Amino acid sequence: MWRAYVTVVAKRMDHALQILDRFHIRKMQNEAVNDIRKEEAKAMAEAGLDPLLKKTRWIFLKNRRNWTRKEKQKAANLQHANLRSFRAFVLVETFNHFWNYKSPTWAGKFLDQWCRKVAWSKLEPLKTKARTLKEHRPLLLNYFKARKAYSSGAVEGLNNKVKLVIRKSYGFRTDEALELALFHSLGKLPEPELTHRFF
Repeated sequence: MWRAYVTVVAKRMDHALQILDRFHIRKMQNEAVNDIRKEEAKAMAEAGLDPLLKKTRWIFLKNRRNWTRKEKQKAANLQHANLRSFRAFVLVETFNHFWNYKSPTWAGKFLDQWCRKVAWSKLEPLKTKARTLKEHRPLLLNYFKARKAYSSGAVEGLNNKVKLVIRKSYGFRTDEALELALFHSLGKLPEPELTHRFF
């Protein structure tokens, strides 16, 4: 969702259908919830209140279905305390419904409604992320126009492999050596047989 990247892709590949990755959207929303949690925990500590939000980071970052029994009990306590962090978490969890739509029209209506709800909340970090989603509305809806057939998961996997090869090739003196390492790792090119085996 980096503006420069989106602009360059639109300019260089104007026929390509850009699709935003749901992983990055969830990550962005989780960052907002975590910021709200940290703010609230600090305010509670300064006011001398019970540290309700202590050791709750993973509760807010995990999917509700993956909570342990202990985490469910802690979440119930947080819900009854009417904390801003929990309200932000619930808003982010409701956004998951967006990915279940089939029609871009209905998905767009859901997105608009969700952004309005967030705008009415007094959760500034989440409001900022909702504005970003609104800006990228057409790119979000492209996921449904492509009938959910594409995901940037393959690109993310490729990027991770490239980063790993670059890390392993630390100390190579030329760019050519790094390029060859990438070709061998990603392209699975044939390698010469060794005169003896190590394993």
